Amino acid sequence: MSEVRVKRVAIGVTGGIAAYKSIEVLRGLQQAGCEVRVAMTRHACEFVRPLTFRALSGAYVIVDDYSAENPDPIAHITFSQTIDLFVIAPATANTLAKLANGVADDFITSTYLACTAPILIAPAMNSVMWSHPATQRNVQKLRNDGVRIIEPDDGEMACGTIGPGRLSHPERIVSVALEILGETRQRLSTSESKPVQDLIDERILITAGPTREPIDPVRFISNRSSGKMGFALARAAMQRGAQVRIVAGITTVVPPSGAEVIETTSAEDMRAAVIREIDDATIFISAAAVADYRAKHSSPKKLKKSEAEMILELERTPDILKQVGLNKKTGQLMVGFAAETDDVKSNAQKKLSQKNLDMIVANDVSREGSGFESDNNAVTILVRDNPLSIDIPLSSKPEVANRILDEVVKLRRRTTSAMSAKHSKL
Repeated sequence: MSEVRVKRVAIGVTGGIAAYKSIEVLRGLQQAGCEVRVAMTRHACEFVRPLTFRALSGAYVIVDDYSAENPDPIAHITFSQTIDLFVIAPATANTLAKLANGVADDFITSTYLACTAPILIAPAMNSVMWSHPATQRNVQKLRNDGVRIIEPDDGEMACGTIGPGRLSHPERIVSVALEILGETRQRLSTSESKPVQDLIDERILITAGPTREPIDPVRFISNRSSGKMGFALARAAMQRGAQVRIVAGITTVVPPSGAEVIETTSAEDMRAAVIREIDDATIFISAAAVADYRAKHSSPKKLKKSEAEMILELERTPDILKQVGLNKKTGQLMVGFAAETDDVKSNAQKKLSQKNLDMIVANDVSREGSGFESDNNAVTILVRDNPLSIDIPLSSKPEVANRILDEVVKLRRRTTSAMSAKHSKL
């Protein structure tokens, strides 16, 4: 059995217009299963009220260590040493300067000096301020001290300036935070307090997200998939030691840092990429929602609207999973996904057999609060030659990803044992 413990994250919010985006960071971490507390500078309170963070986190928001309302007069010590990660987002140029030079004149900078947990900083400021040599020196100092920095994005700032300086997307900040944490709940071995590396010898190829099948240069056929489940699997697999390569459709979320991503658009693009990469993979996980049909004749020009009906002739797209399943090499494991709205188990069982898979993950996408676009999922796992199904109740997608990989590890051990027994008889 693997040990799981809720990860505790502290968010430090400093005084910039991007402070409101910290709400999305808080919610993203909570949805991933983390317990989150918030601290703010006085200037941050001019942009977002502490009450907002208190209502969302369910915990007292610290602005002043010595406030009469503060239940802990030495909170910068106890607060900083009972967390697993300290995230400062947004971090202003002034805050970066103070942190880089050891100035501790408010709660967040004092907490930084007392913190024993990893620290992640997402700066946000005017483009000229970000590019200034003094700011860049401070950023480099912090990196030399072991701080992880998420550089700001390019874009238009509140002041009208266009360039680097805008706070990185909250999903990106959450994604990097989860990587540092070793997923939402770090998996520990029973013998020692280190992340379990039970996929260290595996090369995993994962497909994620939807494909788009063009009707004309403007319109296309697609579906509601976001890529969240595939990326959660990739992130979890990397944390468990696997080499991961992703073949992604048009996703709406940020891919995990460190994974090689091959971008595709159509089902045919994805099929070609998978065929190129499959021979090097020891495990293939098909989490993409590939469009089942495409326009038989895609127009090179935009089709004009008219009063008459438009009849669109469709044809089947290639069945990527079936093609690789029927041609899998000895030792390769094939895992598919089945998005269903009725007869979920029976339909998944048919796909498991017809596509020569080792495992299939079925989910009812009509269920409210799970499946496509959601941060949660509830799935049923079916394994070849096993009459019993494994039901995973509604959980965050990172947690579901690890539960799926638990079964992949078990399957690998069984297949390895079976091959060893076969060789010993020869």
